[in-house]
Amino acid sequence: MDNLDRARLLLADHPVVDGHNDLPWALREQVGYDLDARDIAVDQSAALHTDIPRLRAGGVGAQFWSVYVATELTGDAAVSATLEQIDVVAELLARHPADLRRALTADDMERARAEGRIASLMGAEGGHSINNSLGTLRALYTLGVRYMTLTHNDNTDWADSATDAPGVGGLSEFGREVVREMNRVGMLVDLSHVAATTMRDALATSVAPVIFSHSSARAVCDHPRNIPDDVLRMLAANGGVAMATFVPKFVLPEAVEWTLAADRNMREHGLHHLDTTPAAMRVHADFEAAHPRPVATVATIADHLGHLREMAGIDHIGIGGDYDGTAFLPAGLEDVSGYPNLIAELLSRGWSDADLAKLTWQNAVRVLRDAEAVSRELSAVRGPSHATIEALDGPAV
Repeated sequence: MDNLDRARLLLADHPVVDGHNDLPWALREQVGYDLDARDIAVDQSAALHTDIPRLRAGGVGAQFWSVYVATELTGDAAVSATLEQIDVVAELLARHPADLRRALTADDMERARAEGRIASLMGAEGGHSINNSLGTLRALYTLGVRYMTLTHNDNTDWADSATDAPGVGGLSEFGREVVREMNRVGMLVDLSHVAATTMRDALATSVAPVIFSHSSARAVCDHPRNIPDDVLRMLAANGGVAMATFVPKFVLPEAVEWTLAADRNMREHGLHHLDTTPAAMRVHADFEAAHPRPVATVATIADHLGHLREMAGIDHIGIGGDYDGTAFLPAGLEDVSGYPNLIAELLSRGWSDADLAKLTWQNAVRVLRDAEAVSRELSAVRGPSHATIEALDGPAV
């Protein structure tokens, strides 16, 4: 039996929990949430990285659907757009009950696996989605959101992003209160996209395991979106999980400069650099034809996973592909059907079945279960926080 066949057998028992998929935003941008126009029950490879047949082929057993909204949306507009993202996930679940199962807990994830369905969870990508309101944070949890990424590409008023100029120096006091309230309600703190100072502050504050829903190793590719080695060691002590991403500009050093040029080209055409609509992809294709793109491979991602494992340990790693949130992907991982190729590569490097079961399924389920246990303990001794950013950080300057 070759490694690809072995990989598929392993995934049948221990399917992938993927930490981050931007399908909801792609549906918003491409078709205004018209799910008839992008029926994921059938092949959508002309427009999307994700559909149910390819999730099945990829051995995906649980998906955190990102309910991301762009940072250009602020205040109440960001909150409303996040609610619309949550709504479309609910619509997807209602349309595809034989394949997708709403999951709110680790037990729900296990039930979905036993039923042969894909556990569907949600993560809010960017603290701007709560508009500086702990009540809004709790409302998102009530609606099913099980992690929040503290920032996206831009700072919030209370947390610094990896790709923005330093603002508050990591987490402000209100930012620490956000982390404490996330611990209390049972929402995972996601440290992808945040500055290293924010990572360290959050790890010093959180009493529950944290996650990186889609970040890789900075020692392998020196990009600020990736995780430094000292933070990986802190993560192991925290009990959290780093879920390696597949985005070439974050994993392949040669792709960093090329991506900056490609992004400039998009802006010169009046397009956002994260736009993945068919029209935007044609602009990308024309640029790539003139300027050949450095291509990451399955081996590139395996290198990152190897380093994450070396620094944090086998119990603290996972996978977060970022499908439908990036224009380009590694060879062999072009869409959600590609996970067996990655598992086969890791098998060829001597990873055991037990190692891979932790990577694909067990670590992610365990981290959510641990966060639930912390929530029960904290909720027994304190009620909801009604702190405001003005009270903790002072008036806006």
